[in-house]
Amino acid sequence: MSFALPDGLPPGRFQAHGPACVWVSDAFPEDVHRLWRSLLNGREQHGLVPLLSWRDELGSPIGPAEVDAVRLDEVLPADFAEYRRGRLPFWTNPAPDPDPELIELGIEPWPHDPGPPFERWPGLAPGMPVTDTGPTPDEAALDLLAGLVAKGPFGLYDCRLVLVPARRGSEALASAGWSSQAPLPLLCALLRSWEDRFGAQVVALFGSELHVSVARPPAAGAHANLLALEHVLSTADNIVDDPPTPFPDYAADLAGRASWSFWWD
Repeated sequence: MSFALPDGLPPGRFQAHGPACVWVSDAFPEDVHRLWRSLLNGREQHGLVPLLSWRDELGSPIGPAEVDAVRLDEVLPADFAEYRRGRLPFWTNPAPDPDPELIELGIEPWPHDPGPPFERWPGLAPGMPVTDTGPTPDEAALDLLAGLVAKGPFGLYDCRLVLVPARRGSEALASAGWSSQAPLPLLCALLRSWEDRFGAQVVALFGSELHVSVARPPAAGAHANLLALEHVLSTADNIVDDPPTPFPDYAADLAGRASWSFWWD
């Protein structure tokens, strides 16, 4: 099984995943920024979504029906109620007194987390409007890609360029079958909603990390609180838990932030 490829790709090969098929480069592509821009510009013609991924993290694909079955307006209220029941004892207790022996070792006590400012599910964060002055989703994705390449996080250069026949990143992630500990149907449903509301795009997935660009992030704290709760309910381990981050601090950092990162153990 194969599909038509655009010109100018580095050496690579087709790789089957059950009923799905993707194309994978043989190495991390040189001049990845120029190549990515070309792929995004030609997406309507060739129907392919580019991702950066480790080859061995491409797993079992899930179909559109599995993603469609996740009704966020039904799943997230129940998930928040369960999450709140488990966390409320920690949110309502003050931070413990610092241990002098740990302080001598340079180990600071974990900050107290008051949790989200909601007693019940408040609903999804409203989407941000498209404007003439803000970046497009493709521009935001290119900015994130450039930032990743500049920082060179561990594992980035073990990634391969993956081309997936799909209309957008949430569908590409489902078709590629990312083999992390993430709940893939829920994650893809969230990503699809974030694409619509915030101009999000999946750019890279490696080492159980997911890097997402954001063209239209929330600008105000109250709006960011709603979005931060959606991030918490994605079940990602780095959201408020690792490193320990009080929910208000995590939410405040989302205001105006043009990229989101998630990881699962």
